[in-house]
Amino acid sequence: MTEEIRKHIKEKLKLVPELPGSYQMKNKDGIIIYVGKAKNLKRRVSSYFNKTQTGKTLMLVQDIVDFEYIVTSSELESLILEITLIKKYNPRYNILLKDDKSYPYIEFTKEKYPRLKIVRNINRKRNKNRLYGPYPNVSAARKTVNIINRVYPLRKCENLKKDVCLYYHIGECLGYCSKKIDETYLENMCQEIISFLNGNSDIIKEKLIKQMEKASLDMNYERALEIKEMLTDIDITLAKQKISLNTRYNFDVFNCFRHNNYLSVEVFFIREGLLFGRKDKILSVVDSDEEALLEFIVKFYEKNNIMPREIIVPSFIDGEILSSYLGIKVSSPSRGDIKKLLDLASTNAKIKLEEKEETLSNNEKARLKAVQDLKDILHTDKVSRIEAFDNSHLFGTFYVGGMVVFDDFLPNKDLYRKFKIDVNVKDDLGAMREVLYRRYYRVLMGEEEKCDLIVVDGGENQVNVCKEIIDSLKLDIKIIGLKKDDKHRTSSLIDENLKEIPLDRHSNLFIFLSKIQEEVHNYAISYHRQIKSKGALSSLLDMVDGIGEKRKKELLRKFGSLKKLKEATLSDLEEVLNKDIANNLYNYLKNL
Repeated sequence: MTEEIRKHIKEKLKLVPELPGSYQMKNKDGIIIYVGKAKNLKRRVSSYFNKTQTGKTLMLVQDIVDFEYIVTSSELESLILEITLIKKYNPRYNILLKDDKSYPYIEFTKEKYPRLKIVRNINRKRNKNRLYGPYPNVSAARKTVNIINRVYPLRKCENLKKDVCLYYHIGECLGYCSKKIDETYLENMCQEIISFLNGNSDIIKEKLIKQMEKASLDMNYERALEIKEMLTDIDITLAKQKISLNTRYNFDVFNCFRHNNYLSVEVFFIREGLLFGRKDKILSVVDSDEEALLEFIVKFYEKNNIMPREIIVPSFIDGEILSSYLGIKVSSPSRGDIKKLLDLASTNAKIKLEEKEETLSNNEKARLKAVQDLKDILHTDKVSRIEAFDNSHLFGTFYVGGMVVFDDFLPNKDLYRKFKIDVNVKDDLGAMREVLYRRYYRVLMGEEEKCDLIVVDGGENQVNVCKEIIDSLKLDIKIIGLKKDDKHRTSSLIDENLKEIPLDRHSNLFIFLSKIQEEVHNYAISYHRQIKSKGALSSLLDMVDGIGEKRKKELLRKFGSLKKLKEATLSDLEEVLNKDIANNLYNYLKNL
């Protein structure tokens, strides 16, 4: 931070009121890099600049050149404003949970003939069904579904078939598609399944024990062993930890433990009086425990949007504000069994952080050393946001591009992008030229944030193409290429002046650049595989600009195969597509 910036901030701090509100920290490009809220704006914002900072907070302060604030009439309004601004700007120093997978639930559908399945994406339609979870351990969820489907003859198919299938013949389905179903039997079966999913395994275990004994008497020892393994799965994999609680409703418990700049968060999921599962997360934070945990909880329920009846939080969290925001009961008990559970969550958070802190600290030092080494090599004071590109193709066709984003060598997966490339592009450099232009034209138009460094996979030719695009758009962004040796191993860095800089394969910088290179390569390939997996015709249509899901379905319905589509006349295509898109597709098909 220069003396001029320091003086500007000092003068601006004098004007900040002692009122609640949200504040936004900005970097030299005017980009919002952190959003926070405060009961007292003046005290909170000043604390960044009048205290000695370390770790991630120090990096934030070093990046700040200005700040803004918005006064609100209440703390609840400041929380709502903070979350709204975080969603809008996705600041790099705020807590990011976007790369976390949502937890799976077991869904027992409320259809005439119900099914049991694992779901992740929870929506209003699914909320009408019976959902059990969340299951932090996805293998436990799969084994639960497998056991229930083996013991009870539930419907297995998505849509009812015209006749019975294999599941009926092996006794794992009642033949719902064509057989008469005993409604009483079906209702009793559903009640037993619901009881099991609520934590009562006795009924299912009794059934399995009887089946095992019968198989043993029939000398079907293979079947008896199989059932014995299922019983073991119930006792070990699916058993929930019972706790001494009088409550039989669903609630979640949040607590944390902090040391230095790391906040370890522990979540307990209590379902029907059982400790159903847990979640732990270690965060590198720049704010107070209260602000960091509050932001974590809000984002947690945005991603896992099945709300319990109540959540339990430590006393330093303003439960009234959180309750108003989430629309559910929030409690901070001071004694009793639930207080013991809250303390247990804090103890687990402390243990988890103590186990990992040394590794985290070493990784942090290595990462920051790599950042500094890259700054020194490129003679710049700013390489915080890095965007890396790669493309993939199939025998010179169906080109796609991938872009990954790293902030100080940490992946920011919410900003990853996929690119479908024009069907006329037939080479790697042409594909790169199109992707780079599309990406940075949006930056030029102010639609996307500008990065500090572009990384391309390749040597002089790739760097030249990138420089050509960036210069044509008159953008000031550093560029490097990662060049491979004759053994196809990355060996050196090519800067924008085409200077080759050898990389020490044992250095922190080489390790972190290699991670970026591997990440973008895998990302582009996975997108290409995703497109190819849809089938030849569907893949081809995905590559043609202007053909979305609706038009693709119409073409598939009309022509059905790639052979028939290639035989179609221009007028045939115009029955489904408008003239320009039909012409593009027609010309492309003729060149295949």
